[in-house]
Amino acid sequence: MGREKYWAEDPDPLMRVGEGFRLADQDTGSTPGFSGDKTDGEQALDDGAAILADLQERLFAAGMLGERRSVLLVLQAMDTAGKGGIVTHVVGQMNLGGVRYAGFKNPTHEELAHDFLWRIWKQVPGAGEVGVFDRSHYEDVLIGRVRKLAPDEEIERRYDAINAFERELAESGTTIVKVMLHLSKDQQKERLASRLDRPDKHWKYNPSDVDERLRWDDYQDAYQIVFDRTSTSYAPWYVVPADRKWYARLAVQHLLIHALEELGLEWPAPNYDLEAERGRLAAS
Repeated sequence: MGREKYWAEDPDPLMRVGEGFRLADQDTGSTPGFSGDKTDGEQALDDGAAILADLQERLFAAGMLGERRSVLLVLQAMDTAGKGGIVTHVVGQMNLGGVRYAGFKNPTHEELAHDFLWRIWKQVPGAGEVGVFDRSHYEDVLIGRVRKLAPDEEIERRYDAINAFERELAESGTTIVKVMLHLSKDQQKERLASRLDRPDKHWKYNPSDVDERLRWDDYQDAYQIVFDRTSTSYAPWYVVPADRKWYARLAVQHLLIHALEELGLEWPAPNYDLEAERGRLAAS
């Protein structure tokens, strides 16, 4: 039973962005598909850890023996929505030797001299890896749009470029899971205030967070355009309610487990004579 005990229904279709989706209509405090409380959610997260780790090891083993498949988790969110907690409490459940993590900061001068996808291509997961983009190529049509960091025609071009990039990844064997952690404006204010109140959190506070917060509505509009233009059959978006951190972590774990299960991973058969090697080992 384990992690499935408190799921009333599969949350994946409940969070998946489809036709007619409106970000403004989504409840940031909801727990789609989950009937339990925080304690139940934390237990379900613990129960899922071994399942996630097992599936990831199967993927890694297949990659070591020549299979090309991989998984890419894309994390996008407003500040304080919990991306770091996802990396720690969900991605951290896997063997980090098989995880390719990339946290995209402001582009360097070298990166700005190339197309916006140049630095992204360098970080895509290899065969057998689970890739994690902590922020991603979507910054170039979110911050880029809101702060007008590029001409309008360039921003428009990027949506099609992103779709082409993701299609190429999907066709080469990468399963793409794109997650937007959807936080309420009030909850963000509480979390920012907590960073100011706690000495151990002061380092996480950045005055620019308030500058971005003042553009909240513009960012919500920019996210809506992203969903309208880039949620595809081969790389769908999932909007995960993030006011409850425990639920957001559980939901992302569920999405990763589902993506790995869909690969139908089996332990690779040995490419050597098993009995002969047992005999050689015994005699050594």
